[in-house]
Amino acid sequence: MISRKSVITFGMVAIPIAMHTTTQDHDIHFNQLHKEDNSRIRYKKTCAHCGKEITAGDIVKGFEYDKDKYVVVTDEEIEKVKTEKEKSIQILHFAQLNQISPVYYEKTYQAVPETGGEKAFELLRSALMTEQKIAIGKTVMGTKDTLMAIIPREDGILISTMFYADDIKELQKQYVKPEVSDQELNMAKVLIDSMDTPFDPSKYKDEYQERLRALIETKISGKEIVAAEPDRAGKVIDLMDALKASVEKAKKDKEMA
Repeated sequence: MISRKSVITFGMVAIPIAMHTTTQDHDIHFNQLHKEDNSRIRYKKTCAHCGKEITAGDIVKGFEYDKDKYVVVTDEEIEKVKTEKEKSIQILHFAQLNQISPVYYEKTYQAVPETGGEKAFELLRSALMTEQKIAIGKTVMGTKDTLMAIIPREDGILISTMFYADDIKELQKQYVKPEVSDQELNMAKVLIDSMDTPFDPSKYKDEYQERLRALIETKISGKEIVAAEPDRAGKVIDLMDALKASVEKAKKDKEMA
């Protein structure tokens, strides 16, 4: 599904693109039911003044400029105040990918060139890949300036919306860093190396959701729910012993893979 169309601009170059969402929801969602008869609980939108039930077509945007006083603003009026620059994704500057903390990334889209923009799109992607850089841009989405990271990949371009600095909380809790011995550090490196494999997202799955689906199927069939077996991992107190045991387990797991 196309989320929106836009134009990436840098210098005098304009690249028309379509932005597609990159994620989908597979989670199990529960409805709220009345405990007495299992009937669905529904929420209605009503007018605070007349009590009438309201449909989506009856709702408009209003800004409260004084207590209980509103000015109504339409979507068309909001669009009118956007300049052409604000409708496009304007590249502000370029930066190294590793300069940006992951905490700033919000939602990711796949960018695809529209007809006529293929060559400029590929030129931008190729140049960013060669220089190992990303572009930082800005556009208006909804009713706010949205910061964006334009990230090159071997097979295309991803665009991630970003939080502003004042959206990010400072780390509230610090910790006192204890001394780590060379022996412990070297053993930790060995453990990391023993578990080092290329990232393959297809290997990972939401195991808890699978158990939740199995629970639902069990309930539907009228069978008894059986609790999961508790983990019986032995307690290892000494850090070095824990590291050594972890390395041995990682080696065995690799041999069995």
